[in-house]
Amino acid sequence: MSRINTNVNSLISQRILTQQNNSLNTSLERLSTGLAINRGKDDPAGLIASENLRSEKAAISAAITNTERADQVMNIAEGGLQEINALLLEVQSLVGESANDAGLSVEEKEANQLQVDSILQTIDRIAEATSFEGVKLLNGTFDFTISAQAPEVNSFKINAAKLSHNETRTVEVVVTASAQHAGLFLSTADQLDLTNTTDTFTFEIAGSKGSREFSFASGTSRASIAEAINTFKQTTGVSAATSGTGLVLKSIEYGSNEFVSFDVVNVAGQAGGVYLLSAGDENTAVAGSATAFGAINNPIRDEGQDVGAIINGIAATSDGRTARIATDFLDMEIELDEASGSNALQTITAFTITGGGAKFNLGPQVNITNQASIGIQNVAARKLGDSDIGFLNDLGSGNAANLVDGDLEVAQKIVNIAISSVSNLRGRIGAFQSNVIGATSRNLGVALENTSAAESSIRDTDFAAETAELTRSQILVNASTNVLGIANQQPNSVLSLLG
Repeated sequence: MSRINTNVNSLISQRILTQQNNSLNTSLERLSTGLAINRGKDDPAGLIASENLRSEKAAISAAITNTERADQVMNIAEGGLQEINALLLEVQSLVGESANDAGLSVEEKEANQLQVDSILQTIDRIAEATSFEGVKLLNGTFDFTISAQAPEVNSFKINAAKLSHNETRTVEVVVTASAQHAGLFLSTADQLDLTNTTDTFTFEIAGSKGSREFSFASGTSRASIAEAINTFKQTTGVSAATSGTGLVLKSIEYGSNEFVSFDVVNVAGQAGGVYLLSAGDENTAVAGSATAFGAINNPIRDEGQDVGAIINGIAATSDGRTARIATDFLDMEIELDEASGSNALQTITAFTITGGGAKFNLGPQVNITNQASIGIQNVAARKLGDSDIGFLNDLGSGNAANLVDGDLEVAQKIVNIAISSVSNLRGRIGAFQSNVIGATSRNLGVALENTSAAESSIRDTDFAAETAELTRSQILVNASTNVLGIANQQPNSVLSLLG
């Protein structure tokens, strides 16, 4: 080294020392923060990926919180319904007890009625008071709202419907097959004409509710036979009516679960026979389908038919005149009136769903796919029951189904419907909690774990590797410092040339 103005070796040592110090500082920063990426220059692509994963983690964490909150809401609603269910069972017991007319005094019936009145008030109070953060859960707040209900719709229930913001959904029902009664046509003269006046025409009629044997003497009119059969229609599930030259036996209800069976026990020379009924006209016998009374060795039987329907493009499952679909976007059932349900090949614009329902966002993205909804109907006493038989408040004092002097058969039917409605609602809420909220929560938990692992592998510091890098950097800094000292001393050798 013969120059002193520019110490090249020192400059080189300074540069390398600066690099080693930067490497040392980077290791210290990573070890102190626990992050391998602290700023964009550390790893631009890794930063972008890790920030996207952080966003997904935040969304998943919010979704997990939403599922926990949804479960809490459903727990409160189910708790209220459980208490209402217990009260309805008490009403059922009181109705059955009050039906023991000869064994109960008027005072005891009045005491039972006081209990029923108290229970009805309590049911209304529970329906109104059950809430979550001030939002009523059982008073119809979370029921779905509709508009433009068609007259062909007898009743409906919307269990769930997904609707985007300000979206409405029109429910269109295409009837593809008519709902039918089970039925048979008995061809007889105006009056029974038996071989002997002492003979009887004996036959058995059976339906979905039970069977009954009937015996009629010669000269009995068709009208009298029909009246006798109708006396037991609640026992057999089969009604009778005169029509043309005979009697029409029909199941009370529609559907494939209904049947009418006719079997001859003693024909006693009675002329006539049994015909099937026309699918197009249930009061008309099918020509050529007759079986003479005397030729009946086994019961003649006919079964009903469920309505065939397509609801919003989905083939519905049916029971009588009631059709139901259960999809991710619409879960509902609808009962058509008799005229519409028994006529095939027609399109009915049933109603339009305009909103409502309890809606929860159970996914990381805010969109209709990640939403889940459930309808919670009003469970006040005036809403439990149906329009055909009556509602629970009809059991109140002075009403038609009260326990003192009301119709207790109707009262029990109303209570049965109320218990079924509340139980079905509890079942739907339970299924929603178990199969929707529970499964979604577990899936989100796994997604959060995997997303966190992916983000960690990109952004977090590998302490084993980084401590090794720190030790290396410390050694190199020390070595560079010593080398720089040596390089700075080299120009001193020039002094020997001046000596």
